[in-house]
Amino acid sequence: ETLSGEGPFTVFAPTDEAFGMLRDGAVEALLEPEAKKQLTQILTCHVVGADAMANAIKGMIDDDGGMHVVPTLGGCELQATYSGDKIMLEDERGRTINVTIADVKQSNGVIHVVDRVILPPKP
Repeated sequence: ETLSGEGPFTVFAPTDEAFGMLRDGAVEALLEPEAKKQLTQILTCHVVGADAMANAIKGMIDDDGGMHVVPTLGGCELQATYSGDKIMLEDERGRTINVTIADVKQSNGVIHVVDRVILPPKP
């Protein structure tokens, strides 16, 4: 639903392999009807309400002294840094998420492919 709006949005999209790194049974459990709220939060923790290409993200990181806080539509705060051409995010659990493919332009924003699922803080 969130992404059906006109945007702009930036989506940090995990690969199938990223979902495969979750603990056994996690994906199946999230697809159960009683987990809808948790699934929605996890998915919207991958979405930012702005169109941010990689160079813009790097500029914000530089402007903020080497680390930029990225608030997501799911209420998560990601810490963005970069090294060379690679942008890295840290979620609120202290896990590092790497952008593996940047700047996949869409009609309502941009997608950056990431190598891990972003998780909200533990309740």
